[in-house]
Amino acid sequence: MHRLFVAIRPPVAIREQLLDLMEGVSGARWQDDEQLHITLRFIGEVDARVADDVAAALGTVLHSAFEIALDGLGKFGSRGRVNALWAGVRPHDQLAHLHRKIDHALVRAGLEPERRAYLPHITVARFGRDIGGLDGFLSLHAGLTSPRFAVTEFGLYESHLTQAGASYELVERYALRSELA
Repeated sequence: MHRLFVAIRPPVAIREQLLDLMEGVSGARWQDDEQLHITLRFIGEVDARVADDVAAALGTVLHSAFEIALDGLGKFGSRGRVNALWAGVRPHDQLAHLHRKIDHALVRAGLEPERRAYLPHITVARFGRDIGGLDGFLSLHAGLTSPRFAVTEFGLYESHLTQAGASYELVERYALRSELA
């Protein structure tokens, strides 16, 4: 079985900016450089035949390159407990459009459509039960921004779950059209 997702990998300078933030919150399991990405579509576990169909379907997605920038921090949680810290990106319109095109291509390949609302972000930390200093961290970095950066491709990734956490392997790259939207 292959555990797959589709994502954008931010450029080195953006990843370094995020890595430089990663301290000061006890209980945080900070993402490493390899894990920093903007998910466009989580696929999940599929067999080799479906993985091949997914790779082929993604090759049919046509979209122009575009620019985005980091924009603030936020947190995800459930039942009153924070489980992830993320960096936002803006603007959302081109990301949402690309997400829809990818979702439609995958549905044509036989996958179920995405049911969750799409919120583009880069996960920077995950949490267990014990968290300390998160409010101070959020206040300190609330104004997180970056220069705009070009999104010129997206990738199909395979996630390998290990004791040390997830590692991601690029399966295939898909270029966006070179004219900026």
